[in-house]
Order: sequence, then structure tokens, then C-alpha cells
Amino acid sequence: MQYLGLAVVVALLALITALVALRLLLSGHWLLGWLRGTFGMLVLTLGGLIGLIAWDVRTYQPLVQGKPLVSLSFQADGQQRYQVKVEEGNQIRFVTLEGDLWQLDLRALHWKGLATLIGLEPGFRLEKLSGRYLAVEQQDQARRPRVELGQSLAGIDFWAWLQDCQCAPLILEAQPHRVSYLPIADGAEYTVEMAPTGLLAKPVNAAAEQAMKDW
Repeated sequence: MQYLGLAVVVALLALITALVALRLLLSGHWLLGWLRGTFGMLVLTLGGLIGLIAWDVRTYQPLVQGKPLVSLSFQADGQQRYQVKVEEGNQIRFVTLEGDLWQLDLRALHWKGLATLIGLEPGFRLEKLSGRYLAVEQQDQARRPRVELGQSLAGIDFWAWLQDCQCAPLILEAQPHRVSYLPIADGAEYTVEMAPTGLLAKPVNAAAEQAMKDW
């Protein structure tokens, strides 16, 4: 709810900015029409940009240590090809992955200073799920080496902007996290949670436990 609330606040700011821009464009005299029109278009563009940032913020979820962030279930769909059920809170999606191993990347937002004092919690967004063959020649010919799980609308990437901004670390830190390659098996299920040392993947059924033992 926190990140949905942030998205709503930013979206309201975008709406207010757009209304101001439209008022500047539709009112006034011709003497200042060109200046008002130019300024109004700039403000309208700014409003659209803020709106896209609001959409990007909406894609993040609260990050809680010690609780599963996502669960992955693998079902064979051919030789070294799997249908993966990705369950993130109430959201469930199915993707196709090829290979013998899987790897998960996600982005995390860690608040600092005053932001933590007012109760803002860290957030995260799944980035991509990658598959890898143990045989090098198979890996070179892989058709589905990765699946993108997170997308930013119109190329507006709030997280990437934070990484490039010099002032952002004063209030917010953008960090990448990764679960390194683990074995895939038919019927295997894993959960992924955030531990103090980083992401931690856990096998949750016999198929996953056996795959870990055989690896």
C-alpha cells in the first residue's frame, strides 16, 4: 500500500501540473500568447514526465526481511524447457524458461534519513529471471536465456535515475540484488526472501531439495 500511495501522490501532482499548463494555454491575451503557450507546453511536458514516474513507482512493492518476496514453481514443458509460475503477493504470472539453472534479479529501494523517520519502508521490483545450460554449446544456442519481469513505461526508469543522481543517496539508495544460479527440476518450488546478507532462495518441496542435493 505504501508504494501505491506514493504513486497516487505523484500522480495527483502530475494532474495538478497538467491543469495549470492547460489553464496557461487556454487563457490570457495574444500579447503574451506565445510566451504562455511555450511555458504551458513545458509545464504540460513536465506533468507527463511526473505521471510516468508515478507509474514507475507503482510497480514497486514493500520489501520485508524474513518473508517470501516471490515463489517460483517449475513444470517441465519439453527437454530442458519449463513453464515457471512466478507468484509475487497476489500477482501470479507464467513464463517460459530454458536451461538447467535459474537466476533471479531484482531492484531494491532503501530509504535513508528523514524518510525512515516518517516510516517509509524499503521497496523492490522483480527485474528478470534467467536460465542457463550447463553445456556451453547449448547456452550459445539458447532461445529464451532470460525473461523480463519488470518494465518501465516509455523508458522512464526511476530506479536507474536514482543510481545516476548524485544527490539521491542522501535520502534513497537504489541497489541491485541477485539469486545466483540454482538447479531447475520438474516440480521444484523455491521461495526467495531478503536476508541481512542479501537474497536467499529456499527449496520448499522434495523436488527442489533433491535438485539441490544432486547439483
